[in-house]
Amino acid sequence: MKLLRILAAAGALAAVSTMTAMATDISGAGATFPYPIYAKWADAYKKATNVGLNYQSIGSGGGIKQIKAKTVTFGASDAPLPGKELDESGLIQFPMVMGGIVPVVNIDGIKSGDLVIDGPTLAKIFMGEIKTWNDPAIAKLNPSAKLPSQPIAVVHRSDGSGTTYNFAYYLAEVSPDWKSKVGFNTSVEWPVGIGAKGNDGIAGLMAWTKGAIGYVEHAYAVRGNLAYVSLKNRDGAFVLPSRESFQSAVANADWSGALASYASLADRPGSQTWPITGATYVLIHKQQQKQPTAIQMLKFFDWTFHAGAKLADELEYVPMPKDVVPLIQSAWEQVKDPRGQPAWPGAVTTTGD
Repeated sequence: MKLLRILAAAGALAAVSTMTAMATDISGAGATFPYPIYAKWADAYKKATNVGLNYQSIGSGGGIKQIKAKTVTFGASDAPLPGKELDESGLIQFPMVMGGIVPVVNIDGIKSGDLVIDGPTLAKIFMGEIKTWNDPAIAKLNPSAKLPSQPIAVVHRSDGSGTTYNFAYYLAEVSPDWKSKVGFNTSVEWPVGIGAKGNDGIAGLMAWTKGAIGYVEHAYAVRGNLAYVSLKNRDGAFVLPSRESFQSAVANADWSGALASYASLADRPGSQTWPITGATYVLIHKQQQKQPTAIQMLKFFDWTFHAGAKLADELEYVPMPKDVVPLIQSAWEQVKDPRGQPAWPGAVTTTGD
């Protein structure tokens, strides 16, 4: 009888342990822009802590819907929400990591960096005003290139996308016509082109569409072996996308209002700056439903800012500047567990570098 009681107690303890482990796993959904780094973080964090992360790469629009519906632990969006919408939904928002959006092309004989484009010309291409690759506006920028008379096939996102938000935001900065006729948002009324879902969808369509031009997060261009352009920046220099050129945009941004609104990284000054740089944001509820999940979520984010920064570097994302991280963590004081107690201060010890 005593043995049976011991076995029953052990079984109950095992069940509780299993339930606790399941409860502390983290779920996220949203932007495809950061998916490569979230996947890498998830693998490393699981090995280090045995806490799992399930991230659904469904686009910023889907992530916003899921976090508002409380079906995931956190949402991810490359398009920051305005303060009023955050307040109405009981959310806080903070930047997670930065990267570059790159125009990519599929033209026979053209490799990465071979084609030079400036912002106004890029806007005219995506507005359908420049229709062939040997158009005089493109030829003037590329006097030594052998450009085909091939029609330009514009490829754009079909889903609600923070990548689209940042790309269109940049075009609005450099083209008054784009700003007045198309504007910027997670979804826009594209004047021309065919749509694909997600950064991976764009990359896949680009790979087999001859004469195409599209836009993807840099990691997708590298992973898909897509040819990216050299882009003229605000200082008049032609630059290639790289961690260094993204870092230049980050260094020239004003992060003082990072939590109140967001730091615009598009069309920043600096001769080395990549002009279409953007941040991806995390959305979490101030009032959490489960204390263990809330604690593990904040521990995970803390880990990404410290131990995870090196992994972001490896994929040519730019980690948050060290002086911005304390500003972000100060906002976590608003996150409460079901009893109304802070989920971050006292419950979690901030790790070192």
